[in-house]
Amino acid sequence: MLGTEITNVDFQVTQLHGGTLGDVQLITGNATTVDVRKLPYQIVSKTQKKWERYGDPDSWRREYDLYQSNFGTLFSESFRWPECYHVEMNEEENESQIWMEYIEGVSGLDLTGDMYERAAGELGRFQGKLYAEQPVLLQNLTNLSKVEDMKNFYLRYRSWNRVYDYIRSEDCTIPQHLCKMLIDIDENADEIFNRIEQLPVVLCHRDFWVANLLDLDGKSIVIDWDTAGWGYLGEDIASLIADEADLEHMVEYYRKCIPAYYKGFSEYADVSHITDNCVYELILLMFGYRLVEWYRNAEEENKLEETDDESAAQHVHTLQKVYEMGNL
Repeated sequence: MLGTEITNVDFQVTQLHGGTLGDVQLITGNATTVDVRKLPYQIVSKTQKKWERYGDPDSWRREYDLYQSNFGTLFSESFRWPECYHVEMNEEENESQIWMEYIEGVSGLDLTGDMYERAAGELGRFQGKLYAEQPVLLQNLTNLSKVEDMKNFYLRYRSWNRVYDYIRSEDCTIPQHLCKMLIDIDENADEIFNRIEQLPVVLCHRDFWVANLLDLDGKSIVIDWDTAGWGYLGEDIASLIADEADLEHMVEYYRKCIPAYYKGFSEYADVSHITDNCVYELILLMFGYRLVEWYRNAEEENKLEETDDESAAQHVHTLQKVYEMGNL
């Protein structure tokens, strides 16, 4: 990392993230070189224990596998992941550890509209280049999520009475026009998937939301690649727009990001024949029932704790914004 031989380090540890998806720590300090210089450093340590994501049991080690490969050579200076310094796998403990670059960029809801639009364009270029060139490296990667995962995710939610029956019940407190929006998707799902399945299959990040996106000096850096795999054109843009979105600007970003994404993709592959990008439908398929679940969880927690937390209302507000997108 520092480009010289180190004889000693001091360090401090700050927790960045902990939980099912991994234990992530920021390690900072000073390294002493052989000629007794003190060099400051910052490095991220990510420890990932084995766990099974529904329908994708090997996702827990996917980021390790990708960093072990030459996957990083597929990125550009303007769209990339954090540089990796070292990876280890403890096969006995089913645990990986990745030491990577720490990036102090703008992320989350601090991202501006220009940053959203730039990230959408860079994502389009990245996916378009790989789609056009079909690099052998990419074809040889064995641990990638499958193209049918998005459909299976929706069908699993649709089979869950907690959300499916709820939006059709008299007890439902979500506005009826929003419930009808979700019911219409269910009733037309076969036709919608027939359209989606005509779209190009591209390499997707599949967790492309604002917490995993950093903007640093006008460049887009994407973290957490454990869900990466094959998906349809537009899946990642649906996530960028709808996953814990900036509600105030959600419709605006929908208008701006889709053209930027297609413009970037079209620099490498012809998409002029695609008259329906299906991003609106992808948002509802990927997040509709999930928002209902989150709404119900928040409502029940409010009743249990006798509080008036606003998160339930935010989930309904998100559905309302999606409804507005469908009427543009």
